[in-house]
Amino acid sequence: MSMKLVNNSVARRGVSCKASSGKGVEPRTYLKTLPGISQPFPDVFDPAGLVDGATVSEIRRWRESELVHCRVAMLASVGYLVGEQVENIEAFTLFEGKITGPAINQFQQIQQGFWEPLLIAIGLAETYRVAVGWATPGGEAALKESYDMGNLGFDPLGLCPTNPTELKDLQTKELNNGRLAMIAIAGFTVQELIDQKGIIEHINAV
Repeated sequence: MSMKLVNNSVARRGVSCKASSGKGVEPRTYLKTLPGISQPFPDVFDPAGLVDGATVSEIRRWRESELVHCRVAMLASVGYLVGEQVENIEAFTLFEGKITGPAINQFQQIQQGFWEPLLIAIGLAETYRVAVGWATPGGEAALKESYDMGNLGFDPLGLCPTNPTELKDLQTKELNNGRLAMIAIAGFTVQELIDQKGIIEHINAV
């Protein structure tokens, strides 16, 4: 996405770059302008009252962290299901059939030569994210004032809408699906740790 989209995103919130740094904006008011608020919680869902003691800068860091975890959880949820399903399909046999069983145990079975490129790829992706969104260290860690949380300019299919309302709706859907994925992946992990049966095996038994 271009800088125009970033500017549109900031403008639709009614918050200037200066305000996004925490000056002149009450944190809860700022949070209400962000995507992610939907039914059944029409207001900010904050049962622990974390927002009351936070600054806008901290809220921006929390939202960035939430988006990262949402995206990882959505990928992990798909990975759990696909990894367990394709092991029974000859065309997609994982590592010559050496990777089997519940997803919670599959990563221990992976041989050398897989993790090294993966770690390099993760490192490069995180380095890019930090370069795009994070301010130069100088005390408290903070995001750049011009940075729109989660917007790394990655939209190879051109799916991101240019209409501010549609964009905010899409961002809210991403957050809601990501939150569900975080709960799901936690459930997958606990269930497989308890009985050592794959999620697909549970689904097929229903």
